[in-house]
Amino acid sequence: MSSPDFWNSPQVQYCFAFVNNSCPRNVRSLPSVCAMYIAMIAAIVMTMLGNMVVIISIAHFRQLHSPTNFLILSMATTDFLLSCVVMPFSMVRSIESCWYFGDLFCKVHSCCDIMLCTTSIFHLCFISVDRYYAVCDPLHYVTKITIPVIEVFLFISWSIPIFFAFGLVFSELNLIGAEDFVVAIDCEGLCVLIFNKLWGVLASFIAFFLPGTVMVGIYIHIFTVARRHAKQIGMGPTTKQVGSESKTKSSSKKESKATKTLSIVMGVFVLCWMPFFVLTITDPFINFTTPEDLYNAFLWLGYFNSTFNPIIYGMFYPWFRKALRMIFTGIIFHPDSSTLSLFPAHA
Repeated sequence: MSSPDFWNSPQVQYCFAFVNNSCPRNVRSLPSVCAMYIAMIAAIVMTMLGNMVVIISIAHFRQLHSPTNFLILSMATTDFLLSCVVMPFSMVRSIESCWYFGDLFCKVHSCCDIMLCTTSIFHLCFISVDRYYAVCDPLHYVTKITIPVIEVFLFISWSIPIFFAFGLVFSELNLIGAEDFVVAIDCEGLCVLIFNKLWGVLASFIAFFLPGTVMVGIYIHIFTVARRHAKQIGMGPTTKQVGSESKTKSSSKKESKATKTLSIVMGVFVLCWMPFFVLTITDPFINFTTPEDLYNAFLWLGYFNSTFNPIIYGMFYPWFRKALRMIFTGIIFHPDSSTLSLFPAHA
């Protein structure tokens, strides 16, 4: 990102008033500061509570213990951790333009930021693979997407982003070639994640554009196959095997709805994070001149993706709304509540 755009402000305040080489602090009006804190705290709380409901629902109710839902559970855990570990500290940094939490935690925070973002998109990529087999090869879905396979998916989704994020930040490979800029902006109270030209492209390609392209390709194929199946079912015989056909239609409709919902989750992810990753690529090539507020706006747009996911579940999954009611009314504390049905009897 660029150096702070308030360096030459006539009304300079500092992050640490009695420390030499302290960074300038962003001077904002009190109403704007209050509005920003209210909006960001609301987003953090909604992200935390929404994803906590998803985690509790899938973990508690046995009816939700399916391979797809275990992936969703892990992704909700990723979003929940983002709301706890990353977003609160980014909020202070975005509003105050100061980092009050030490140099070591600055690196850890940057690592968690990269890791959790990359982990989310890896989960979405594997969810698209799960949906591919559910819709395009339903007869072999149960044998191909098993719990051991899901465990491998989860291991890859977490281990590679952890290695990638912590390895990149602590090795400082992302700073090679940008040393002069780093020295020029260095001050006490600064915590920014800077990518050189090479790693701006590589990191965005690895964490976003490559898996995003794979997901879009898979979902386009899924929708093509789903539409063809729907036409075949609509043109099928109506006099024989009525019960079997009814079950087939019901199953097809359920898989189609789940696929559409998860594709909306993916689409929201792409729309939320694409501006940030495009900026990550272009910023080194324009000598890090991106305004700080624009950078923060795109970053928080990406964070808001973790807020939107539970809202999408609530809009499209009846089981989520029913589980939500059971959680807030305390029904989940009743004996054998984990065996209660969350689906309509004739779904």
